[in-house]
Amino acid sequence: MLRAWQETCISKALSNYRLGKKHFLAQATPGAGKTLMAAHLAKQLLKRSKIDFVVCISPSKITSSNIQNTFEKVLSCPVDGSFGSLGQSITYQSLTHLNENFWAKLAKYKVLCVFDEIHHCGGDNEHNSNSWGYQLLYNVQQVSTYTLALTGTPWRSDNTPIALVSYSNPKGKIICDYQYTLYQAVKDRVCRSPKITLVDCKQSTLNVEGKKEVYPSIHRLIKDGEVSYSAILENKKAIHHLLQQAIEKLENIRNINPSAGGLIVASSVNHARLLAKILEVEFKQTTSIVTYQDNFAQNRIDKFKKSNTQWIVSVGMISEGADIPRLQVCCHLTNIKTELYFRQVLGRILRTTKDKNQEAWLYTFAEPNLIKFSEEIENDIPDSCMHLKDTTEILIPHSNNKTTLSSNVITNGKTTSSQSEFLWQNETKINSTAKLIESYHQDLVLSQFKQRVIEAFRYS
Repeated sequence: MLRAWQETCISKALSNYRLGKKHFLAQATPGAGKTLMAAHLAKQLLKRSKIDFVVCISPSKITSSNIQNTFEKVLSCPVDGSFGSLGQSITYQSLTHLNENFWAKLAKYKVLCVFDEIHHCGGDNEHNSNSWGYQLLYNVQQVSTYTLALTGTPWRSDNTPIALVSYSNPKGKIICDYQYTLYQAVKDRVCRSPKITLVDCKQSTLNVEGKKEVYPSIHRLIKDGEVSYSAILENKKAIHHLLQQAIEKLENIRNINPSAGGLIVASSVNHARLLAKILEVEFKQTTSIVTYQDNFAQNRIDKFKKSNTQWIVSVGMISEGADIPRLQVCCHLTNIKTELYFRQVLGRILRTTKDKNQEAWLYTFAEPNLIKFSEEIENDIPDSCMHLKDTTEILIPHSNNKTTLSSNVITNGKTTSSQSEFLWQNETKINSTAKLIESYHQDLVLSQFKQRVIEAFRYS
């Protein structure tokens, strides 16, 4: 049975298509059920003979597999691209490997192309598009009878426009054909209401060359003490305190929901192993580790999803598209501090279940960016992500399936150069300059911990 928002969205999409509009953009908060909605929309179009075939494109193999499973259940037919199937689920990465013959064959049919997490595809012309965005602009659009773009976080961290998306002038606000906000989802009990715990410390002592400096918060430590956030993430006392808080919360929830689980997003593979060891040895918790280096990561995730294991520790594997409803507690312990990634991680614990307890808790440190993201959680599209910045980007081919974007960003009349590397699938690259030597870590003492809880939509 579909949720009310899904039925409304499908009805509006069908209406748009009937009016001759080829493209439809749906923005729905992470965890609301976008894939199921898309599958039922495809079913309606197939039933009305408006399409012959469905192509679903997503950012990772894990997400692609989940989408395939959902579509096959709804359509009662294979969606694996084989003879007699009704469609295929592929990744954005694979678009770059499809030849002209594939597109020519696809153009002979009436096709619905579903773009999951469309924000991965950047650019609105050949000069500012990344490789995925380029493929959408020049190939997929040409062969599609209809297109459906889905996103829960409709913005990009590199400030380029999203492919196939329209923006208002002059403010640059994204124009959605349908929007389902987190507020609506919480009100409809489609998503859990998130509570974010920001762990801070009243006293941070830094010893540099025999000189001691004391800071009243992590914010001041990072800003005035020029300490990398990595030093916080690798500080055993701080990690121990945060994990203890999260473990106690999960235990309380499991007293009511015995199958409830927790997610820890780590900054590196070694960091994940360290966190798992602390959980198992010091706190006697059951754990599973999944990383982008693990060829059997999908099998481990599927096993955890159906098990009673308390924690799963992830590096680049469980963010957007991962559907594990039993997750109710999350520890955000990664160096990636973008609002997009923060929202995607938070979304992993927002899916509701039939269990009595529907709490959702995220634990992280009171780092300046993370404080800001937490305070803006009630705003589905933050003000900082509303406006397109004036950028000029040059695509530079790079080996090993990577694309490097060299950007000249104009800010307050000054031009600064920046360079960011996009990595395929869920690979996470940690900037080496963010790592501090071990002796430096030993000179940092964090104590007198405190915490601040931000509860979204408390007024509702």
